[in-house]
Amino acid sequence: MSIRLRRFLVPTTLLALVLGVSGVAAQSGPVGNPTNTKVAGIDVDATTIPQLEALMNSNRINSVNLMNFYLQRIRRLGPVLNAVITVSPTAHADAVAADKARRNGDHRPLLGIPIIVKDNVDTTGMPTTAGSWALAGSTPDDAFIAARLKAAGAIIIGKANLSEWANFRSGPSSSGWSGIGGQTNMPYVLDRNPCGSSSGSGVVAAADLAVAAVGTETDGSIVCPSGANGVVGIKPTLGLWSRAGVVPISAEQDTAGPIARNVTDAAVLLGAATGVDPNDPATAASGLPGNAFTDYTQFLNDHALQGKRIGVWRAGTYDPGLVGSVVEPILANVIAALKAQGATVVDPTDIDLSATANEFPALLCEFKTDIATYLHTYVHGTNPVSHAAYPQTLAELIAFDKAHPNLEGPWNDAVFEAAEATNGRDAACAGLRATTTPPVQAAITQLMAANHLDAIIALTNGPAWPTNDNPNEGDLDGHFEYFVGSSTAAAVSGYADITVPAGYDAGLPVGITFIGGRWAEPKLIGFAYDYEQGTHVRVPPQFIPTIGDALFPGVPNPLLPQAWRQQATQGQRDLVVRFR
Repeated sequence: MSIRLRRFLVPTTLLALVLGVSGVAAQSGPVGNPTNTKVAGIDVDATTIPQLEALMNSNRINSVNLMNFYLQRIRRLGPVLNAVITVSPTAHADAVAADKARRNGDHRPLLGIPIIVKDNVDTTGMPTTAGSWALAGSTPDDAFIAARLKAAGAIIIGKANLSEWANFRSGPSSSGWSGIGGQTNMPYVLDRNPCGSSSGSGVVAAADLAVAAVGTETDGSIVCPSGANGVVGIKPTLGLWSRAGVVPISAEQDTAGPIARNVTDAAVLLGAATGVDPNDPATAASGLPGNAFTDYTQFLNDHALQGKRIGVWRAGTYDPGLVGSVVEPILANVIAALKAQGATVVDPTDIDLSATANEFPALLCEFKTDIATYLHTYVHGTNPVSHAAYPQTLAELIAFDKAHPNLEGPWNDAVFEAAEATNGRDAACAGLRATTTPPVQAAITQLMAANHLDAIIALTNGPAWPTNDNPNEGDLDGHFEYFVGSSTAAAVSGYADITVPAGYDAGLPVGITFIGGRWAEPKLIGFAYDYEQGTHVRVPPQFIPTIGDALFPGVPNPLLPQAWRQQATQGQRDLVVRFR
């Protein structure tokens, strides 16, 4: 059975438990004109958060106008995109309250701005499920970052679909699929894959289902859906944003971050959610001078690249023989744009990622412990689906999946089971991490120092592959010709990176990632903004149903999976599937 259809076969009463507003995702009806993004004569797709705030302050528009637009858009595009799992039942009332606060002199930076967060971020009044029926109806209080966004005036209007359990459950899998939400579809070409476990958040931003979104990343799950959906994503330095109240894979690599249509909005969200959280020790360092800021818009400088040295990382990010004809012209355009903005380009440079061979084994044992910690801390009571207590361990999650194959199929629990077979966070697990993260940090630091680099660039993604709902293959097999991945360096090191739209192939977006060191967000935001303002690459999606399965000239499709299997070990292949 097609996983794109099976979500609508779930009993309505169960669906309502997860949606929070009955029928939002299941409602059908005409999409209308999805390319029309004007509210009160203002094109919100092309308007930044500071501009929206200024318009609301001058009474040109208000939060209720915005809220009505986004709620209607979610209803109309829900069956097409499957990007939103839950809509807040208080969204409209929250908008009314925001407009009242503005009339009373409140001018917080996100006042009245509708935001959607990934459905692994705890948000008061809405379930946090990680896409799994095992957590259906679980409603913990706000995560630290959700509370910070609300304190800045944001209205969290819903929860975004995602790859179930942040794509750390099955092998193979389909990026953007969850048991509760079904398959997320990307808005540029609907049968193409939105990439990454933050797929719903990327689609939310690209398709104007909210002003901006929040995603999470362990390795690629912010930058890949941002690149694939033609938007901006920031994967912050580990510890800049709190992880408390966010369903984990591993505290050693996890972080949430903003996804938005432009660098300005991503910078606004980034600053709003920073802060030292006593429940997340990693945030303590963010309280030191110069490490974190509550306002990153001060670093939006359209001359930031002038006189800077930018390294180009090609090796290890894509195979020129398979994808070169598609992505290398885009990279050439990026390099030309950087030079036009006054940067010196050092090409090539190479980050040594040999130490990442232990990344996946480390994540397996870390996950076993960290998911149990989350469940014990935040998930309590009775699951309305199973009528039993919520799972409290990884073993109990596996048991739930086996007991409910009609809800949690067609994918398997191969990654869950591999993690369960470990001892969790023991000395051996710590040893795996010690041989992984410090060497990658050193490799980046040494490369930048040796070449006097201010940042490193790499292609974020290749053009989106056709989504495959075959559980025997997953969504990469047969479509590896488009695979590009540059997320691992920043993900494993815990350093910052940011992706910006760089170009298109057959209408499919490709992004460019700027990689820096620890606490490099101010510098990277400046570079990304300067590049964005110098190129203006992004164009809104057109919601094209399909462009077919275009192949590279002279590369027969049946040979691609075989070539991939010949070039990679099973462990490496698993790692690719996990985070895309």
